[in-house]
Amino acid sequence: MAGFVAALLTQASDRAPWLSARLADQFATRRAVIIAVALAVAASNAIGAAGGALVAPLMTPNARALLLGLAMLSAGMTALWPAKPLPQPGGRSLGVFATAVMSLLAMSMGDRTQLLTAAITARSNLPAFAAIGATIGTLAVHIPAIVAGEQAARRLPTRAVSVAIAALFILAGAIALLSALRLI
Repeated sequence: MAGFVAALLTQASDRAPWLSARLADQFATRRAVIIAVALAVAASNAIGAAGGALVAPLMTPNARALLLGLAMLSAGMTALWPAKPLPQPGGRSLGVFATAVMSLLAMSMGDRTQLLTAAITARSNLPAFAAIGATIGTLAVHIPAIVAGEQAARRLPTRAVSVAIAALFILAGAIALLSALRLI
C-alpha cells in the first residue's frame, strides 16, 4: 500500500505521465503505449525494490527509517522544482513500443518513485509488494494521462498539484526523520 501511494503521488507531480501522453498522441495507438509503460515502470520499480532488498540487511531499523524519511524529503523537495518542458519528438523512430519503453526507462532511472520504492522495500518484509504497489500506483497516473492525451496537460493545475504533493512529502519525511532519530 505504501508503494502504491508513494508512486501515485510522485507520478502525479512528474513529467513522465505527460511523456506517455505525448507518445500516445504521436503514434496514435494508446494500447501499445499502455503496455510499453507497464513494462517500463515494472522494470524500474523492480530495480528499485531489488536495491532496497539488497541494502536492507546491512542497515539497522533506525537507518531504514532514516532512509525512508530522506527519500520522502527528497521527493517533496524535487516536486517543488518547476518541470522542464518535454523535448519535441524528432529524429528516427524505433516504433511505438520500443520508443515508449526506452524513453520511460531512461526517464525513470533514479527518479523519486524508484528511490521511494527502494526505501519502502528496505523497511518491508515483502519486497515484491512494494514493487507491485509502486507499479500499480504509477499506472494509475499514466493510463489516464495516455487516454486524455497531451492537450489535457495544459488544462490541469500541475503547479498547484506539485506544491500540495511536495508539502505532503516534506511533512511525512520530517516526521519519519524525527522518529528515526528518536526525537518524537
